[in-house]
Amino acid sequence: MPQLIEQQRDFFNTNATKDINFRKQQLQKLYDAIKSNEQLLYDAIYKDFKKSEFDTFTTELALIYNDIIEAKKKVKKWSKRKRKRTNLVNLPAKSYVIPEPLGVSLVIGAWNYPYQLSFAPAVSAIVAGCTVILKPSEIPSNTSAAIAQIINTNFDPNYFKVVEGGIPQTTELLNQKFDKIFFTGSTAVGRIVYQAAAKHLTPVTLELGGKSPAFITNDCDLKKTVKRLVWSKFLNSGQTCIAPDYILLDNQIKDKFLALLKEEIKNSHFSTENGNYVQIVNSKNTERLINLIDKSKVFIGGNYNIDSRIIEPTVLTNVTFEDKIMEEEIFGPILPIITYSNLDEVISKVKSRPKPLSCYVFTNNSKIKNKILNEISFGGGCVNDAVMHISNSHFGFGGVGDSGIGSYHGEDGFKAFSHYKSILEKSNLIEPNLKYYPHTKGKLSLIKRVMGLK
Repeated sequence: MPQLIEQQRDFFNTNATKDINFRKQQLQKLYDAIKSNEQLLYDAIYKDFKKSEFDTFTTELALIYNDIIEAKKKVKKWSKRKRKRTNLVNLPAKSYVIPEPLGVSLVIGAWNYPYQLSFAPAVSAIVAGCTVILKPSEIPSNTSAAIAQIINTNFDPNYFKVVEGGIPQTTELLNQKFDKIFFTGSTAVGRIVYQAAAKHLTPVTLELGGKSPAFITNDCDLKKTVKRLVWSKFLNSGQTCIAPDYILLDNQIKDKFLALLKEEIKNSHFSTENGNYVQIVNSKNTERLINLIDKSKVFIGGNYNIDSRIIEPTVLTNVTFEDKIMEEEIFGPILPIITYSNLDEVISKVKSRPKPLSCYVFTNNSKIKNKILNEISFGGGCVNDAVMHISNSHFGFGGVGDSGIGSYHGEDGFKAFSHYKSILEKSNLIEPNLKYYPHTKGKLSLIKRVMGLK
């Protein structure tokens, strides 16, 4: 691995990756490589999760393709020098910033959306002009092998290389010096990555998780709210970092909401045979999720099959913030519901916990909407929808506090792998004598006036 990183550093230092046309060519090569191997990707993810082609395309490949198309289209604009105003004391001069790639980057992907969460940050690294070492999650082994096959047979390893393996390989990678590390995964592992990066003062983007709340007020469009919540929660069997983790429901609409929720889950016919449901990633996570189900609080669902790694959509009611299921991110198809009669009290409860990656507000009341959005700190979210904000690359996606550091997608992804050099270019036409010796009271007075400090 040290040799691989050194070879990538040598290649980066040739300045080849700084050429805009080179970046466009590599982006197109990646697009073509993924496109021509779609069936390989479909087959691999089905072996790991029983995930359908429909869900694989809509939640993974489509997002990657759009990222690549946008990056190709806008790389020239994003890479341009950007003019800045020059302050009075530096005139005559011009000021600008120059985006430059950080260098050799390490991207560590996550298992829950193994293609999208590996390739999307890699696209950001490529468009910024970095070299890439990609470490996909080893947990879904078939998708990891498919990613490695596609990249390692199409790209020069001195530029873009997939390294497979588990904890030993990841640990060895983290012991090396990179110019940028991008990690998607749990908060616990994020701390390990951050500590390793700190030894080399390597900048890090951490895309983590957390318990993302969904507020449901008594004046929301109840049918649309339920429909959107059921889709977003049980998509990928709840194994989504921005899935609604729990619901905060106005007690006044509890009965109506639960009746509609039960009906919508039933009508959705969630099943791997229908292509709208997937397996839990492994037996360990299946057992962890089963242990979170309090049978005395099951409103619907609760059944499971450990051997096939399937847990049916499960809703828990009469849940409190003190329950076991509220101690950690669920990351599965279990939806706890906490009812409230005092909005301020539940907002206070959410604020007392680690900052979530997402927050969702279902309401038609602007005052309540703004109150929640302004008072609670979270990475990003939606009003009257859930999860879909990740599909909009016109703004960044990322967490805050325990849910992450930094953001990416679109131009934010370019910025994540770039450094902006600030340049003051001074004219030689004149040279005021104010800053030079001898220092006098008159000069000091004039300096204060020029700086607006007198």
